[in-house]
Amino acid sequence: MSPSCCKGKQVHPTETDVAAGLEPGVECPAESPVSKPGDKDTCCSGDKVEPAVQTGAQKLVKHEKMANSCSECIDAPNPEQPCCDESCMVRIAVRECEDSCGSDNNCATASSGCKDLESKDDCCMKAPKAARTEKKPCQSHMQSVKRRFQPTLEGLGCICRALLALNLESCCVKGQNAQRQSRRPGARTYSPCLSSSTSLKGAKSDGCCSVAPSGPCKKPAEPRLSVASCAKICCSEKAKPASIVTTPDDCCSGGSCSKEKANLGATASEVSPDLEQGATNAEHVVLSIQGMTCTGCETKLERTLANIRGVSKIKTSLVLSRAEFDVDITQISVNGAVTRLQKATGFECQRLSTDGHELEILLPDAPETVLQHLPQGVLSIDPTTYATLKITYDPQLIGARDIVESAFDQQLELAPYRPDPSISAGNKHVRQMGLAALISACLTVPVLVLAWAPLPEREITYGSVSLALATIVQIFIAGPFYPAALKSLIFARVIEMDLLIVLSTSAAYIFSVVAFAMLVARKPLSTGEFFETSTLLVTLIMLGRFITALARQKAIESISIRSLQQSTTMLIESNGTSTRDIDVRLLQYGDTFRVMPEAKVVTDGTVISGTSEINESMITGESNPVVKSKGSPVVAGSVNGPGTLDIRLTRLCGDNTISTIANMVDEAKLSKPKTQELADRVAGYFVPVIVAITIVTFVIWVAIGIAIQQRSSSDATVQAVTYAIAVLIISCPCAIGLAVPMVIVIAGGVAAERGVIFKTADTIEAARNVTHVVFDKTGTLTIGRLNVKESNYFDGLATDVRPILLGLVSGIKHPVSQAITEHLQSLGVSPATVLDVKSLPGKGVLGNWNGSEIRAGNALWTQATPISKVQQFLTSDSTVLCFTINNTLQAIYALQDTLRPEAAHVVSTLQAKGISVSIVSGDETGAVQKTAERLGIPPSNALSRCSPTDKHTYIQMLKTSSTGSTILFLGDGTNDAIALASADIGIHMSEGTDVARSAADVVLTRANLRGVLVLMELSNKALRRIMFNFAWSFIYNLFAILLAAGAFVNFRVPPAFAGVGEIVSVLPVIIIAVGLRWAKFSA
Repeated sequence: MSPSCCKGKQVHPTETDVAAGLEPGVECPAESPVSKPGDKDTCCSGDKVEPAVQTGAQKLVKHEKMANSCSECIDAPNPEQPCCDESCMVRIAVRECEDSCGSDNNCATASSGCKDLESKDDCCMKAPKAARTEKKPCQSHMQSVKRRFQPTLEGLGCICRALLALNLESCCVKGQNAQRQSRRPGARTYSPCLSSSTSLKGAKSDGCCSVAPSGPCKKPAEPRLSVASCAKICCSEKAKPASIVTTPDDCCSGGSCSKEKANLGATASEVSPDLEQGATNAEHVVLSIQGMTCTGCETKLERTLANIRGVSKIKTSLVLSRAEFDVDITQISVNGAVTRLQKATGFECQRLSTDGHELEILLPDAPETVLQHLPQGVLSIDPTTYATLKITYDPQLIGARDIVESAFDQQLELAPYRPDPSISAGNKHVRQMGLAALISACLTVPVLVLAWAPLPEREITYGSVSLALATIVQIFIAGPFYPAALKSLIFARVIEMDLLIVLSTSAAYIFSVVAFAMLVARKPLSTGEFFETSTLLVTLIMLGRFITALARQKAIESISIRSLQQSTTMLIESNGTSTRDIDVRLLQYGDTFRVMPEAKVVTDGTVISGTSEINESMITGESNPVVKSKGSPVVAGSVNGPGTLDIRLTRLCGDNTISTIANMVDEAKLSKPKTQELADRVAGYFVPVIVAITIVTFVIWVAIGIAIQQRSSSDATVQAVTYAIAVLIISCPCAIGLAVPMVIVIAGGVAAERGVIFKTADTIEAARNVTHVVFDKTGTLTIGRLNVKESNYFDGLATDVRPILLGLVSGIKHPVSQAITEHLQSLGVSPATVLDVKSLPGKGVLGNWNGSEIRAGNALWTQATPISKVQQFLTSDSTVLCFTINNTLQAIYALQDTLRPEAAHVVSTLQAKGISVSIVSGDETGAVQKTAERLGIPPSNALSRCSPTDKHTYIQMLKTSSTGSTILFLGDGTNDAIALASADIGIHMSEGTDVARSAADVVLTRANLRGVLVLMELSNKALRRIMFNFAWSFIYNLFAILLAAGAFVNFRVPPAFAGVGEIVSVLPVIIIAVGLRWAKFSA
């Protein structure tokens, strides 16, 4: 058969596929011919053909409708007559060097450990000389290629098909039009075979087995094609339409090909990227943003990003000072997008790494020695500042300590430890605000003294000094507000708080300059100049921003999960006796570290010696210490008790529990609930409305001054200006903008401390409205540790049946299978060999033993329900497993589980709140009804024998049964994933599977049902605080504007003191949000 281009859905590889070399983002072929054992391989002529194993890409193919189906290729080259040799891998490595470093970079010319590119035996169909470069790859890329393709070459004799399966050009030549993706750390890349129909035009393959993005190679005008040789299919030089019907005639140069016809049927116009997957070449970017002070800044950031072509999936957070988005690198480079963002907003942007492992080192004395040679496992070296380098590496190939101590034949020095980017960016912003406020205050005090102190009359002299000081304040302290306001207005079309500051301070300053000029000209105005107004106004604004930034920063730090990460640890040397203190960034796989009494565990691991009690409350919320001994797992951030533990590392610091939880919490902080959308709309109209009110206030006071107060027009204008300035500056939209995100951020930290991690802010908003809670049974309401209570065997001896049953269930992670496995292993049973084992959710396990079909599962699926003994087990409070061979019942097991101790309290509390409670389980009716009876759940709300689809259907029924209902589902298993995704709120128990975790909205880091009550109570407390913040913002701005506008006859706010408005409005919002940390929870 001929390899062909593909048009299918984007897929994500399993662990098996990753081991086979498949990378994320590669699309499986949607339509490909099917060959049978004995067919010729179309890549190379003259090969004998034997049945082959599936490639990683083929394992991902799902058989769907014919138009979108993917056929498995079971055809392979003969390893005894290889068409590829080691020179093919050298050519691949050279290309990877060029992708990473450029064609002229030393990376692609390093000679260490590399062979000549010319092979004694030509590869495949004799690739042209132009495709055979004399360059040699670096050692790192060469080793990487060998690691991925050497087993394939040794086993099959050809690596061309593996490359084609990965959507890469073959080893033979460098195709002119082949689309190769450089998957560097930090980039999330999606790579469909064909990016658009236009890419088909004129595309061709330049040699044997090289794949072009134009689809299968065929002649333009022939609807049917008789293939004379493999080369005509795989290695033709001409572009051909993407539709072919192959015939068995003359295929593969005399070999015996499949007699089945394969119709690819994909025309050029049909080939297009999957729009649901986003950009075809999308790179994910995370930026730390410095300079955001209010919600107007965040709005400006969002709109500027939205106006950059190629930028999508935008997420921003004022509180975290962060932005995340995808960049289509075919439209704009990442650096280009960041540069445009900085230019349009004036913010300082720093890109954060999200993938891969990195080390930041100080620039060595001879940096060229580091840059010239990359050790195996080191992926890249990039400068970060003038004094530091960033080394990206693969920890599976090389350890961090090896890099620093020996990999470059010199001792490198780690750069100082950097805290959480959101924390460090916030600290820098606080320092800048504090410095600006201090300088402004130092310049303002002399102006106030000259204006208010009873000094001798020297108007010109004092006015000149005040002018000089006020000018410095206006240019250097208030100066940054001008470009920020203009950029917002021009680029993002946003009228923000900075514009109000610019208008008010500029009005006061310009009016004072004019008044001083009139004084010098001997034509003084009746009011004189008031430089103290503009300088004091700027100082109070900066002081307010400093105090609010400081308060906001302290609030963020108080709930920072990453702050639990220790920076140093005690490493046990390889001799097992001596120890030394090292930076945790230098830990690597295989290390053992020691945790002293009362010290924190630095990263996840397994205890290899020692016994102690560990407090895991900071991670799981469980206050009672947990005893740890040899073989016990420990998690980062937990605190050791009185004993000393030696721990074998299992996860590096960047991948441990702290990092996982912190990433999930940050993801929730970046999301916005519906209440935030309301706040954003209000804040968006706020500034234009204030400007309109200011104009109205100015006009009214001019009229009042002339008509009622009998002032001159100049005096009336001056008076009106002071009222207008006060109105402009005292109003503050920041309180409205912070009302929601401050509470959500604090709520996320509070929930994490109690073992509840929510992924989106919408969950916090929705949890208070839950009307129905649906529980899974096994592993959720029960502990999930089943014990075999009774067993019975039929038609054979137990000694004959047990090994077969153990061989069937030993690799299955379902609680029932695990209980049977433990039971049989405790009896000393050895497993028999069982093939084609499949786990069927909601049913059981299916396999093949010596040609016989064997099943282990529930009574209904195994058709054992009518048997009296089975009926006896079913009516008891037991979970029943039936084992059959060729549909003949061989054994039944009754298993007993234990309810969680808190289950009854949680169910009764929910019912007391008026929330309906249900059980949906795949277990038998008797066990489910008994559990419901013990928990006080109505029998009508207890469903048994439920498949994953049945659970989904039940949840949908609850949704449609009443309007306004909110359904919460709590489960832990893979078969709960559909229900978790379909419920309004899906909660996953920590002891469950990763599949369920990925589908859930909330994750409980400890297996305790009280997490449901904590979530609901936290939702109520958070929403009450959000409503209070909204009310406070409204009341403050209403009365502040009335006071500033002079609505009260005997009292007004002078313009010089209107700058305190930000402090007065924002501080209560922050204090109310932080108060959530000390709230008491009944759960």
